[in-house]
Amino acid sequence: METEAVLERTVTAVREAGEILRRRYDVDARPAGLEEIVRAIHANDEAVLALLRQSLLEARPGARWVEDELAGGALPDGEWWVVDTAEGNINHIHGMGEWAVTATLVRDNVPVLAVVHQPLTGDTYTALRGGGAFLNGEVLRSSAKTDLGAALVGTGQAKPGEDEEALRRMGASVTAMLLGALVVRVSVPATMQLIHVAAGRTDVFWQFSDVRSGLLPGALLVAEAGGTVTDTRGEPWGLASSDFLACASGLHAQAVGALSGPGAL
Repeated sequence: METEAVLERTVTAVREAGEILRRRYDVDARPAGLEEIVRAIHANDEAVLALLRQSLLEARPGARWVEDELAGGALPDGEWWVVDTAEGNINHIHGMGEWAVTATLVRDNVPVLAVVHQPLTGDTYTALRGGGAFLNGEVLRSSAKTDLGAALVGTGQAKPGEDEEALRRMGASVTAMLLGALVVRVSVPATMQLIHVAAGRTDVFWQFSDVRSGLLPGALLVAEAGGTVTDTRGEPWGLASSDFLACASGLHAQAVGALSGPGAL
């Protein structure tokens, strides 16, 4: 099946899963503790996982499925579906709106197709490698800014329980960006910040993590929207990279400088 046809089937599957999660969403939800949070997260995942797995594996016979959505690192060669059944699940179960369903097709460790659907707004972001990035069919363009001092930038945790070194690096980088950028946002999940970078609403996103499901769809969207995707030292980014930077191309050198300067760990 041609990639464009696979994209159409992926959009359909992701929207169907999103509708299930939309019906489960409660703006008044307030889980009382960790045990309840974990239960609610697993319940959301289980509500849509079977649908997504069947639909996407049928759309691309021969592709394999990444079981652990919080895993990182390079994949074996071939095609893989990297899916987050509820990207921003923690927000969904607390009655907040920043969540989505995402699916990325990876070929030999390179993202070639990505879909991000926001059920509460109905917005669907799509990208094909070499084919551009789109929001509801309209072309996306990353920011044209060239001055970090005018930039809206952001970062956030990739997952709970990250190691202390990563958290200290994140804290130091926030301080460095507070000194250099206009405004710094710290929020989760990564994808919800990266769609803003792709759309030119915000200008820079970085993360000291390699969680594939949080970075892959946004990486393809930003790159296809004309932005730059590297690691935080400015080297080419891939699934084997330990950290991540996506930004407006005119800000890349300044963002790398801020993240690797004397104040950064």
